[in-house]
Amino acid sequence: MVVVKIKDLPKEKFLLPGNTSCQGCPHALGLKSLGMALGDDVVLVVPAGCTTIIAGSKDKSSFKFPCLHVPFASAPAVATGLGSAFRRLGKKGIPVVWMGDGGSDIGFATLSGACVRKDDMIVIVSDNEAYMNTGIQTSGTTFWKARTTTSPTGKREEKKDLALIMLMHKADYVATASVGYLQDFIGKLRKASEIDGFRFIHLHSPCPPGWGFDSSETVEMARLAVKCGAWILWEFDGKFRISPMSKPYADKSKRAPLTEYLKKQRRFRHLSDEDIAEIERRIDEQWRVVLALEDVF
Repeated sequence: MVVVKIKDLPKEKFLLPGNTSCQGCPHALGLKSLGMALGDDVVLVVPAGCTTIIAGSKDKSSFKFPCLHVPFASAPAVATGLGSAFRRLGKKGIPVVWMGDGGSDIGFATLSGACVRKDDMIVIVSDNEAYMNTGIQTSGTTFWKARTTTSPTGKREEKKDLALIMLMHKADYVATASVGYLQDFIGKLRKASEIDGFRFIHLHSPCPPGWGFDSSETVEMARLAVKCGAWILWEFDGKFRISPMSKPYADKSKRAPLTEYLKKQRRFRHLSDEDIAEIERRIDEQWRVVLALEDVF
């Protein structure tokens, strides 16, 4: 684990003030951290989504690093080309794909292919658990029973675990992160930048308007997801490790009450006691999988 101290972080801003992100936007927190972690080595590849709006266009761009906007399904393929070109030309640069969970749904074929080929890039999925930019529709990572505009009574399907899928693809580096623990995220970005090949970080990004909580509570909501065990922080670099922020919550007795996390969100206010018990069971099952992986790898 790379230990990051706040006093050592650069002051230079790579997400500029006056951008069009919503109040409390988790993507803005993540993008600022990306700049602090990797600076002007980044060449950002962004498929359509909230970040397209945040970036702006032409001479009004909010990014200080180069940014290439591409169609939904093509971001990893474009980054593959960039990485190959940088190597051929002897140029400096880290292709970084920044996509939402919607982009990872639509672009999964190119994401999977880039991972299998071990193409040179860092992929960050900033996951707010729905297609927020187009009206809060259900995505593959939407939480079970969460209300969206396309699941008004609650999502019926299980959410997929992108990070574990990439781990089973044998990616060179895989991690989960959270906008509630940005030093951990920055440390994982720096670790990823020191490894060759395909590197993947799944960033948990609670969305105030999409989830239905006050915009001042984004960081609190993200941390609460970790503390109640609903989002597990881990990394794999040849060795599977549960991150220090999540490690205590392998012991279920140390977790925050799940209801504290769920009831703060408008999308979960319809849940019955039976629904909450079932979500808790699913979280316990996820912990069993992660703990088994720590023993195996």
